[in-house]
Amino acid sequence: MEKHTLPTFNYGEDQLTASLALGIARGEIQGIIPENVERKISASAQAVEHIAASDRIVYGINTGFGPLCTSVISPSQTAKLQENLLKSHAVGVGKPIAKELAKLMMILKVHALAQGFSGIRMETVSRIFWMIEQDIIPVVPRQGSVGASGDLAPLSHLFLPLIGCGEVFYEGKKKPTLEILSQFDLQPLSLGPKEGLALINGTQFMAAHGIWIVEKLHRLLHSATVTSALMLDGLMASAKPFSPELHQLRPHSGAIYVAKGISNLLEGSEILASHADCTRVQDPYSLRCIPQVHGASFNAWLHLKETLEVEINSVTDNPVVFDEHHSISGGHFHGQPIALVFDYACLAAAELGNIADRRIYLSIEGDTPGVPKLLLKETGLNSGLMIPQYTTAALVSENKGLCFPSSADSIPTSLGQEDHVSMGSIGARKALRVIKNVEQIIGIELFYAVQALDFHQPKKSGYLLQRVYESVRQQIPSVTQDREMSGDLAKATEFVCSGKILELAESLFSKPGPFSQF
Repeated sequence: MEKHTLPTFNYGEDQLTASLALGIARGEIQGIIPENVERKISASAQAVEHIAASDRIVYGINTGFGPLCTSVISPSQTAKLQENLLKSHAVGVGKPIAKELAKLMMILKVHALAQGFSGIRMETVSRIFWMIEQDIIPVVPRQGSVGASGDLAPLSHLFLPLIGCGEVFYEGKKKPTLEILSQFDLQPLSLGPKEGLALINGTQFMAAHGIWIVEKLHRLLHSATVTSALMLDGLMASAKPFSPELHQLRPHSGAIYVAKGISNLLEGSEILASHADCTRVQDPYSLRCIPQVHGASFNAWLHLKETLEVEINSVTDNPVVFDEHHSISGGHFHGQPIALVFDYACLAAAELGNIADRRIYLSIEGDTPGVPKLLLKETGLNSGLMIPQYTTAALVSENKGLCFPSSADSIPTSLGQEDHVSMGSIGARKALRVIKNVEQIIGIELFYAVQALDFHQPKKSGYLLQRVYESVRQQIPSVTQDREMSGDLAKATEFVCSGKILELAESLFSKPGPFSQF
């Protein structure tokens, strides 16, 4: 698609969302810096230049940083001060973050700088914008941020290329920055007053990870709702716990959404109709309480999304420059607002895996009429589907260890000047690890659920569930005797990670609402 046909987003003017940021990063949306935004950026830069040339002492413009805030820097040394800041703070360790995450960091930073309160020059913003457009993405180590004073180490690595240092990813390879600048006949920038501080003060590392969490958890929540509905039909569970009149008496929005979704998925099920008059009074919690448990995780996701959208449209720099006579050194770089919701989202994801493991276990007990123990007719010589549940148990246990809240910890830094930090970057990375584990668990639940449904043939499930069942069976044959199953589990997990399940159940989740899109 040609760029001029793409939808556009105006930096510093439009409201950014997780999906819009991802659209820009993936080349589906064209970012633009409007002329009026350019004027705001330039006006703020001029204000900083006036402060730097005056006798006023303003943190980060003509002083040192952190515990060196009382060290006054002469006007002739301000450029060197900002360059030294980037170099000295680029001390991250570990493997590089994904290229898309680093690109999201740049997109979020451009949008934050475009608000016009950071005192950065248009020339510097334009260079970052150019790198995004050319897909020249800095190499950023994943460890080293404590989440206040912003994401100092990763943001320093992100912007080292502006001054000709560091490495970048370009055309699939990692290369020295100077080599790429030379290729485009460009020179490194010389930073002006406050520019280094404006670049590295902020929460863009945490927020970029948050965007991934929003996308991946959204997909996981809906996939888990589909696989749980498949399991409900496979285990001939009651549909009564999903009745709308029941959930109106305890109207949590997530629970109502899940109950309605499962009712829609089960609609028209021949399996459900076949046991409508059974004498079973109630099902185990992992079946009966899906709306309450999944719904709570949906609510956690919504809280994350709403909080993150405030963050990515905010100024997280310090000091904030209103004009040359009014600047405030505050704490907008502190990651606590999003650090807490990352921990919440981590727990919400883990609970999806926890309850899914219980449903998986129920499916192999052999208590459902027509569904054999271990989901295989002939066992003894064959172990059937005994062992994949060991894997889900292991993943659930691992997640429990990862659910300790990162935001509950704080280690003072900067000689005590920065004496409380959020650890939000750790919480964000940890939440993504948990989500990845739960994707595996939900993939295994999908594998088990379609195996359970095999034993109800020729009766069919609800229309939408039947589509999922048949699509899975096209790629994963039924298990009739022991075989290597790792490839099967990988294919089932790919249904979850790729969003294939959601495509098959599209009519269920396409309706407008707080949970249907991000």
